[in-house]
Amino acid sequence: MADAKSYGWAGKILRVNLTTGEITTEPTEPYKTYIGGMGLANKIMYDEVPAGTDPLSPDNKVVFAVGPLTATGVPLAGRTTICSLSTFTQDHLVVDAHCGGMIGAKLKLSGHDALIVEGASDHPVYINIVDDKVEIKDASDVWGLGTRATTEALCRRESTSACVACIGPASENLLPYGCIINARNHSAGAGTGTVLGSKKVKAIVVEGNSSINVKDPQSVADLSDYMLREIVGSNNNHVVPSTQQEWAEYYDKGSRWTARKGLTWALAEGGPIDTGEPKPGELNTVGYRCMKSTKDLGAGAEKYTIKMNGCHSCPIHCYSDLRNEESKAHGGYETVGNTCAANFPFLYLEGILKTGMSTDEQILWNNVITSRMDDLGLWCNYAQLWRDMAHCIKDGIFKANLPEAEYNAYDWSQFRVGGDPQVMVGIMDALAKNNSELAYLAHGPLVWTKRWHDEGWFDKQPSQLINYRGWPVHHAIECFSQVGGVYNMMFNRDDMIHSAVNFQGCGLPIDLKKQIGAEVWGGEDAVDPDKDYTPMNEHKANFCWWSIVTDVLHDSLTLCNWVWPMTMSPTKARDYRGDLDLEAKFFKAVTGEDVTTDQLYQAGAKIMTLQRCNTMRGMGTNDFRNVHDKMTEWPFTIDPDKQAFTKGTIKQDHDDFQTALTMVYKKFEWDEEKGCPTEALLDKYDMGDVKADLKSHGLM
Repeated sequence: MADAKSYGWAGKILRVNLTTGEITTEPTEPYKTYIGGMGLANKIMYDEVPAGTDPLSPDNKVVFAVGPLTATGVPLAGRTTICSLSTFTQDHLVVDAHCGGMIGAKLKLSGHDALIVEGASDHPVYINIVDDKVEIKDASDVWGLGTRATTEALCRRESTSACVACIGPASENLLPYGCIINARNHSAGAGTGTVLGSKKVKAIVVEGNSSINVKDPQSVADLSDYMLREIVGSNNNHVVPSTQQEWAEYYDKGSRWTARKGLTWALAEGGPIDTGEPKPGELNTVGYRCMKSTKDLGAGAEKYTIKMNGCHSCPIHCYSDLRNEESKAHGGYETVGNTCAANFPFLYLEGILKTGMSTDEQILWNNVITSRMDDLGLWCNYAQLWRDMAHCIKDGIFKANLPEAEYNAYDWSQFRVGGDPQVMVGIMDALAKNNSELAYLAHGPLVWTKRWHDEGWFDKQPSQLINYRGWPVHHAIECFSQVGGVYNMMFNRDDMIHSAVNFQGCGLPIDLKKQIGAEVWGGEDAVDPDKDYTPMNEHKANFCWWSIVTDVLHDSLTLCNWVWPMTMSPTKARDYRGDLDLEAKFFKAVTGEDVTTDQLYQAGAKIMTLQRCNTMRGMGTNDFRNVHDKMTEWPFTIDPDKQAFTKGTIKQDHDDFQTALTMVYKKFEWDEEKGCPTEALLDKYDMGDVKADLKSHGLM
């Protein structure tokens, strides 16, 4: 008799209709060719949400989705994809938010691969999931609360074993920059919280008590030990320490492998904990490698560090838990935790305002802003909000456009040495209320630049806006030049691709990186030293395609692309080579399905093609080159005294960028002129339903 168990996948998708109150499940099986996570969620959005749907209407949906590796014991499989229509970009195209924390694992352990939230409630509610028991419950008493108070109240009410993913006042008030917070400070942005707010959903509360069937548990355990002993590095898979250490052949000050003797979690419970020199091969010290608080905020952050924390199944821990007792007195919380852009918002303000504040002052401002923004459920569009705000303060945009009384309500002089960060509490509260002129700043630059007659901001380097549709750089041209430029065009928000920047910043010498580049992408000329770039070539096209495809694959499996893929290793005995077959090995061990790495990469390319199709339908045109994939002008005009491909600049060349687009379009087998998927490709991927739909719209 055939084995009827579902390995890896839970096998069910949960659907909650808020309009009718109907709660149903359906099989995951029809979506498995799209793996899970991003692929599964994007397929549901394509099939069920027509082009032109208002993102804040009941017809839009929010899809929470995880992958076959989630909650199976595979390391770094703690991510969740949340898919909906964008609230902040042109045409309100399909967009993915991604978060860590615990929500994905809890959803999977409740027996579900995805949750579809559709329709809209006429009063505040939360969705409570305890395994197979799913209820829509009244949330009137927590509506209006911040995310921290909401989380505490709902955990006390339902279970301290539950994970709460909730929205704050920003999303309740339909501010386009609204996010979803789970596990206190793990955020998923891109306006997905705002869509939940439009549906009157305050929270998703999930308690999962089941387990996931794994085909070969011993292989998962063995692969995990092998990966932790020989392959994995630190955050962003940096594989050498940032300081010279007795065990290491190489070191690089840019590496996020920042542990060293004498560097401590100074506020750890029971006394300071020295991060030491965690050597490769030591399974129990991997979590000390990444001291990201000091990496992000400077050496002064050590004395505020409680510990480094992480997501479900994460051995790396890149999430900084900090305590600053002064923060509460200035309108924030004493304890904050986050990683990436949300962990150091003041640095983006400082980059433009140039206040010259001390490290302690900056950390205080960071704590106040970070804790307040997360409690409000306010998203920063990968720090675009802070750059826009600093520009509007410095260059008089607020003064020229806000009503006089509104402008005078804030003491703008506090943005200086000795200033009180409480001014930011008032500003962020006003943004979250979404009933003032100032609040348009958090509708995104597409809105406020037009409203306040400052559309030239897109083409100024300090803005960091990389695409005219409203999103900023995310490891872009400063990371392998035109390779980063192209992959920053591919999605409908900042791309969140770390595959390339992981390689760029790994810390290995350039000659060794070039050798690895030749093995993976076909030639040493795939890899350039930082700020010493060369024109586009076929091997760079391979590198760009691989960067996109691996990111999409990880978001579908779901794995953390801040550490995966394992291109490099910290192990000298391996000649610093990683293992790019690990995804396929884990996939086989978990699901029992024998796939190759190339087959997984093709699945990633198929999922990227699906999102491209949805984007094409949303734009109403198949001309990506001239409509969607248009880089802003500042990358071509920076460093006016230098030419592109001159050492010391990241300046781009217009013709070279167009060549790069063509080459990458070709790698994906999209139309080389327009960048759109072709009929032949959709036939190859067995996407006849998508082809027929696009033909009906005259887009094929």
